[in-house]
Amino acid sequence: MEILSSLDDLAKVVRELKRANKSIGVVPTMGALHEGHLSLVRQSLVQSDETIVTIFVNPSQFAPSEDLDRYPQSLEADIAGLQSAGVQYVFAPSREEVYPENYSTSVVPPLVARRWEGEFRPTHFAGVATVVLKLLNMTRADRVFLGQKDFQQARVIEQMVADLNVATEVCICPIVRADDGLALSSRNVYLSSEQRTIALSLNQTLDHVERQIQAGQRDGFEVITEMRQMLIDAGVERIDYATVAHPKTLETADPIELPVVALIAAYVGETRLIDNRLLE
Repeated sequence: MEILSSLDDLAKVVRELKRANKSIGVVPTMGALHEGHLSLVRQSLVQSDETIVTIFVNPSQFAPSEDLDRYPQSLEADIAGLQSAGVQYVFAPSREEVYPENYSTSVVPPLVARRWEGEFRPTHFAGVATVVLKLLNMTRADRVFLGQKDFQQARVIEQMVADLNVATEVCICPIVRADDGLALSSRNVYLSSEQRTIALSLNQTLDHVERQIQAGQRDGFEVITEMRQMLIDAGVERIDYATVAHPKTLETADPIELPVVALIAAYVGETRLIDNRLLE
């Protein structure tokens, strides 16, 4: 395994791979890797000649009030896990390497970023879109592998790549869940055992939505009302949003016409969790 920290070293590796006509798959992460990340890595290893995993906690996607300073980091464990998975290249740059002195350019995210996360975290997607575009350019990625758990983020990147004619295929991979149904997240480490029980209500609510829609429910307002009430009854303290939306535009689906995506963002204690269910 080669652990690369500078753009010069990364560029040298990328040139060699391109010269050898090898396809490059990229898995962008912020570290604190879990089985969800590793599922993306395995998919990249299958579909690409070589895989580059990036580990970079991107400061530009955090608002001043968010958890940048306490975001979990475990670089040594991450590298060990990636090595066991068969990854050849890890790119783990410093902030100064990604955002050098006098850096001032930012990507304006597409319209699909406007609702939901865009309303509650208004600077978030500009930071995400900017760093992902930089990473795709740095690695000259043929494919980028993203998780469905961050559904809106994946749509933002998918639309940005299309709008800006980026020569990278966006591959969105299924949500990975723990045995109890909780969507895997680096932030799950913040949950106490009691809070984890409450957090299970997100997936349970999505199960309920799926059953309702499969049974013929088409009243979006009624579904959304039930979603919020189920979360409140389970002990969720704060709900940013719980909705059903069109999976391409992410506008509210009322009346419901398949396909739809049910989206939840809620706080359990001080921990913000997201989950979703795509219904086709």
